[in-house]
Amino acid sequence: MRTENCLVELGTEELPPKALKSLGEAFATQFEAALTQADLSFESVSWFAAPRRLAVYVSGLAEGQADKVVEKRGPAVSAAFDAEGNPTKAAQGWARGNGIDVAEAERLVTDKGEWLLHKAHVPGQSIAELLEGLINQAVSKLPIPKPMRWGNYNTQFIRPVHTLCVLYGSEVVNVSVLGLTSGRVVQGHRFHGEGRFELDHADNYASALEQQYVLADFEARKDKVRQQLEDAAQSLLLKPDYNEDLLEEIASLVEWPVVLQAGFDEAFLAVPKEALIYTMKDDQKYVPLLDSDGALSNTFLFVTNIESRDASQVISGNEKVIRPRLADAEFFFNSDKKTTLESRLESLETVLFQKQLGTLKEKSERISALSAFIASQIDANETQAARAGLLAKTDLMSNMVMEFPDVQGVMGKYYALNDGEDAPVAEALYEQYMPRFAGDTLPSSGVSASVALADKLDTLVGIFGIGQLPKGDKDPFALRRAAIGVLRIVTELSLPLDLETLVTKAIDVYGDKLTNAETQSQVVDFVLGRFTALLQDQAIAIDVIQAVAARRPTKPADYLARVHAVDKFRALEEAEALAAANKRVANILAKQNVEVTDTINIDESLLAEDAEKALYVELKAAQKEVDIAVPSQDYTRILTALATLRNVIDNFFDNVMVMADDEAVKNNRLALLSLLRQLFLTTADISILAKS
Repeated sequence: MRTENCLVELGTEELPPKALKSLGEAFATQFEAALTQADLSFESVSWFAAPRRLAVYVSGLAEGQADKVVEKRGPAVSAAFDAEGNPTKAAQGWARGNGIDVAEAERLVTDKGEWLLHKAHVPGQSIAELLEGLINQAVSKLPIPKPMRWGNYNTQFIRPVHTLCVLYGSEVVNVSVLGLTSGRVVQGHRFHGEGRFELDHADNYASALEQQYVLADFEARKDKVRQQLEDAAQSLLLKPDYNEDLLEEIASLVEWPVVLQAGFDEAFLAVPKEALIYTMKDDQKYVPLLDSDGALSNTFLFVTNIESRDASQVISGNEKVIRPRLADAEFFFNSDKKTTLESRLESLETVLFQKQLGTLKEKSERISALSAFIASQIDANETQAARAGLLAKTDLMSNMVMEFPDVQGVMGKYYALNDGEDAPVAEALYEQYMPRFAGDTLPSSGVSASVALADKLDTLVGIFGIGQLPKGDKDPFALRRAAIGVLRIVTELSLPLDLETLVTKAIDVYGDKLTNAETQSQVVDFVLGRFTALLQDQAIAIDVIQAVAARRPTKPADYLARVHAVDKFRALEEAEALAAANKRVANILAKQNVEVTDTINIDESLLAEDAEKALYVELKAAQKEVDIAVPSQDYTRILTALATLRNVIDNFFDNVMVMADDEAVKNNRLALLSLLRQLFLTTADISILAKS
């Protein structure tokens, strides 16, 4: 069957830059799914996306479906013919529906009986017949939150669509999509070259557009922007400040990227660089430049969509655009410095944190009390922690943060230093939101860690305390992120903190505002539950996490130490057998309603068999190792010691009848197994690692 490469392009008005990449990817994904569902063979599907186009390119697309033979089973032979051998009505109706006589039917014989069978030959449809439906199906499933209408069309899309190009090799496939009839017309660059031109072949799509000043390949365009930014910055001995999100947004705004250099008055550098960077990147999509020490330069880069004959005019225009934004930031900074953070505390009374939990002023007072308590637990400065907690939210009332919300915390630090607050207090105001996202840095001091933990715990306890638990993907107070932040701070900074203690203190600080009696257990379980995602990202097996979770250690650092120990234990040769033995022991004890307690009494005089005597001796020796290792949370030492028990455990089960007729002997052997179980449970429930 003939194959060709196929192109489908929607020529649009400027698409939303933040949605462009996802639209391009979704178009390819949905179109590939539609082709697969239609049983059309192809080699691969790729996508193109630029500000004024979405396209998919299918290589090696077959010109139609393969013919198929469809087996249609009829009634059982016993029901298809009467006693005289004449076709019944059921058989006649089935045959008529298939366009045959009963006599033409084949027979299908199975071990369950014999049925009438018709093998229908179904010819495949051509892409000329199928493509319109497949394209419309893919377009209808694109992630478009707010579709719009335009002109006299009744169709809807994210932006008006002006051209539809559908080529199978060099042939136009006649289809109708979004009110347009397909052709070979494609839009060029809005200002360079031809506004519209005809494409001769699907394979020439990218190269023909490049001649018209359009880089249609999103990733290639993004890489070109990146390379131009790096080259321009290197020539200035500076470093461009951008991330992938900004790079992708810039690449979504231009079809023919050209990087230019501009500058602003050095006087603006007196304003904290974070505020200047925010307005350059978020408002204007400019790329700031930093020196080797991380200081902001008054030179910046921007990406334009044209090759101007007089670039100085473009540069001048962008410098005029940025100046009033920077002037606003300068004005806000200078005016904010005239008012201390402490004097802004009263204004927090006017802002609700949550209607049942009170104002931001009340939240600040709670954070202050909880910060001091946490500081006392980790030997940090309680006075500074309390002060930082009290001032934590005051910069929210500053002009700068009201205008540029993303610099909250950052401006708190600058204003605190301006007010003469202690340096650790100022740093804590900046670091209170850490970690802000996955992989973000953590607070750098005990004071900062205390405030960051207090802020997150206050939110968790408060929202759980009024029964507003996150459900599904709804988490308006970002409780999952707060919980992961708590775990990261405590574990990665190795803080000796217990979640139950912290949550209990946070509940006490709330007073009578909370109504949920299960707040403590729910918050602790919720935070511990975040360990699963956090540890799986570190390639820790789920059964290892479950083995530790079964013991519910509430000190995150202790939890992590157990996980790493079990992970190492799992790799030992003895691990599988010991896990199975633990599971066997757990089942025996459960059937006999024996609970493993801290106090287990074993009567040595009742140990009759050599195998049980040997097990007892080895358990006592292992217990000494466990007692030594527990205070330092050396769980690897514990499990390594217990791994040596494999042979004596196997020997015990091979030679000892636990359920002896003598009740005293039976109970003594159950106590021996309880001791074995107890020693392993010191670290985790190893039975969960058993393969069954």
